[in-house]
Amino acid sequence: MEAVQGLPAHQQQEFMKHLEHMQLKDSLTMYNNLVERCFEGCVSSFRSKTLDKHESSCVENCAARYIKMTQRVGLRFAEHQAMQQKKAADAAAGLRT
Repeated sequence: MEAVQGLPAHQQQEFMKHLEHMQLKDSLTMYNNLVERCFEGCVSSFRSKTLDKHESSCVENCAARYIKMTQRVGLRFAEHQAMQQKKAADAAAGLRT
């Protein structure tokens, strides 16, 4: 984000708007994937307008597992990014000495 601060104000606004759009798109994609995966895995009958107890429980557990998994992936990605940034900073510091 330091590089963004070096941009002119109008480009910063464009960048932030684009970033927000990408985040919204990613959130909607994650939600759609969750719904599709849990619905296909849990709902097997269309006899009723509502889910039966087993289907409801299955959907709740599936959604909880999916959210935990995406959080873990996000944390691992952040850890990886931090390690890459540290390596780059160390390499840059090594070049300066």
